[in-house]
Amino acid sequence: MDTSEQTLSTGRRRRRRYSEAFKAEAVAACQQPGVSIAALALARGLNANLLRRWVVEAERTASVPVGRSKLPSVAVESTKSFVPVALSSTPAETAIRIEVRRGSNVVSVQWPVTAARECALLLRELMR
Repeated sequence: MDTSEQTLSTGRRRRRRYSEAFKAEAVAACQQPGVSIAALALARGLNANLLRRWVVEAERTASVPVGRSKLPSVAVESTKSFVPVALSSTPAETAIRIEVRRGSNVVSVQWPVTAARECALLLRELMR
């Protein structure tokens, strides 16, 4: 049996079209915490790149209509301005405290906050 003849006789594949309600429901599902766009696309029979494009377009327009979905309507605000955060002039903690327990042994380290980068480098080396 020659499958190439069957392929030629069916013609070209047509582009699939999706309703706005379907797109909105898929985008809203993508915006839930801990959801993988690739897994959601696979479950809905979509290409992950297509679903990602829908999400980007929805974020660009700053609103996501949900349509017939059971999920509440989601609106995404797009703010490109700087938001100042007030910080105290004196840090509440003056030292980084690390305590490591292994069996009955305990190692306690206090490191100055001003040298937090060096503390992180030391911890990275110790964890190797």
